Amino acid sequence: MKIEFKNISKRYKNKYALKEFSFVIENGVYGILGTNGAGKTTLLNIFMGIIKSDSGIILIDGVDVKKMGTDFLSQIGYLPQSTQFYKNFTVHEFLKYMCVLKGIAKEEGHRRIDELLPLVNLDHDRQKKIGALSGGMKQRLGIAQAMLGYPSILVLDEPTAGLDPQERIRFRNLISKFAENRIVLVATHIVPDIEFIANEVIILKDGLLLKQGRIDTITKELYGKVWSMVLDDQHLLQEMDRYQVSNMMRDGDALHLRIVGDERPAAYAENVDANLEDVFLYYCGEDKND
Repeated sequence: MKIEFKNISKRYKNKYALKEFSFVIENGVYGILGTNGAGKTTLLNIFMGIIKSDSGIILIDGVDVKKMGTDFLSQIGYLPQSTQFYKNFTVHEFLKYMCVLKGIAKEEGHRRIDELLPLVNLDHDRQKKIGALSGGMKQRLGIAQAMLGYPSILVLDEPTAGLDPQERIRFRNLISKFAENRIVLVATHIVPDIEFIANEVIILKDGLLLKQGRIDTITKELYGKVWSMVLDDQHLLQEMDRYQVSNMMRDGDALHLRIVGDERPAAYAENVDANLEDVFLYYCGEDKND
């Protein structure tokens, strides 16, 4: 399967939420990175048909999605940024209800629910009312409903919101297992969520596509722009104000800084290999020269 976004734009009043976005997606996991307001949710909402683009076209295997109707939506599992639940349903009742809405046969639905609940760590909570679930449990339930019916495209908008570290690891492993021969789009501003599972990364800022590519490729492109240096306390505030600091760690009286920038921050600063957080900060961080 191949998805083609061609010159997708969406503007609200005088500001573009998305501007001339073009990208080609095939099987694999794609991380859509950007700060809040970068255009991630707008892109997904246009893809899902929730909102209309002002211009551009989306093709699936060469066919305009607008001409596919419900055949298009039947291929998608979707987790929106804010999921609404019927709080008086139990976990199991809700998933059965979603199977009906998705047109999944009764026996197949029961089998799929029994497969998914252990995977999202809700098997022992299947009879619990949704209104009694924690935020993280609701998010896991949302992930389960998105994966009903074995969709060929999985669209997840901020899927790890409310999950604790162990649950986030479980989520990443789950997506890696599910991604075989499928397309998975994960929109997030949390870099570690996709650093170890995404085949490619799309970086958005102010509605513009700033960078795209495989993680190993775009991190190598940042060689010579990530620096490591050690400071004492009296220099800290000055250095923090002047540079993009991606990480700071105290070791006794010394402060170890990881700095992202085009210029060497000090004569004794050493080049280090870039990671995805460095890339994200380089393209989406505040401009210290302003």
